[in-house]
Amino acid sequence: MHGFKISASFMTSNSNINYFANLKENVRSALSEDVGSGDITAQLIPENHYAKATVITREDSVLCGRPWFDEVFHQIDPTVVIDWKKNEGDRVSSNMELVVIEGSARSILTAERTALNFLQTLMGTATTAAHYASLLAGTNTKILDTRKTIPGLRLAQKYAVKVGGAENHRVGLYDAFLIKENHIATCGSIKSAVDSARKLHPSALVEVEVENMDELKAAIDANVDRIMLDNFSDELILKAIELKPKNIQYEVSGNITETGLIKNKFRGIDFVSSGSLTKHISAIDLSMRLSLH
Repeated sequence: MHGFKISASFMTSNSNINYFANLKENVRSALSEDVGSGDITAQLIPENHYAKATVITREDSVLCGRPWFDEVFHQIDPTVVIDWKKNEGDRVSSNMELVVIEGSARSILTAERTALNFLQTLMGTATTAAHYASLLAGTNTKILDTRKTIPGLRLAQKYAVKVGGAENHRVGLYDAFLIKENHIATCGSIKSAVDSARKLHPSALVEVEVENMDELKAAIDANVDRIMLDNFSDELILKAIELKPKNIQYEVSGNITETGLIKNKFRGIDFVSSGSLTKHISAIDLSMRLSLH
């Protein structure tokens, strides 16, 4: 990772998650679609010209995506020198200098767009996650992401969510059970689905999504690890909390809005999950300034 190491505070509680597992592949794919057989415009610049470039942010945001940015330049030209002025996870202000790059002018210009694409997207994700996490500050409720991520960037966005101060839900369909309406219907009952899950993968977290109080009681009786209250009204959430066993976690999901978080604070709820952390994001406005030297 070119000297960069993720802080222990950014690691998820699921120690099996390797956020960087497909980083090189992400970058290779992105460069392939952009550079293709070669950057014909960069060929206008003499091969021996060297440059210095500075990246600044035009918005207040959270810095995130350094490993992907670095890898882009490494794959284009490993001799390019990258000097970060801010740390991963830092809150940065508009017009603040983030990083200085020095090396072949051709290499810097070829890598520029792909590197900035990763950085602006992951900074946007981290900044959105930080905002949502701040809305639950002072409570015992944690905000979780979902699987509603940009295709191919699942691990990268979940990393950005963590950098922003929020938490990760399951990574994919393989590392935890989330038993929903159609699973229950096929298995015959919540208890049957949960019993089968325990036998298939005894160490995996078992979560059941419920849509009414009867399903909630059935999930409690089945002794699941976590119950997702899907689209419960405020009134039903309060009733559900009255029935909550100490050994079962509650998660609220479904049309979670900023206003709802502020209004309810979900006292007694362990988690709130929202796809907004990864899908309702705006890329951060970044600018690269280059000079020959």
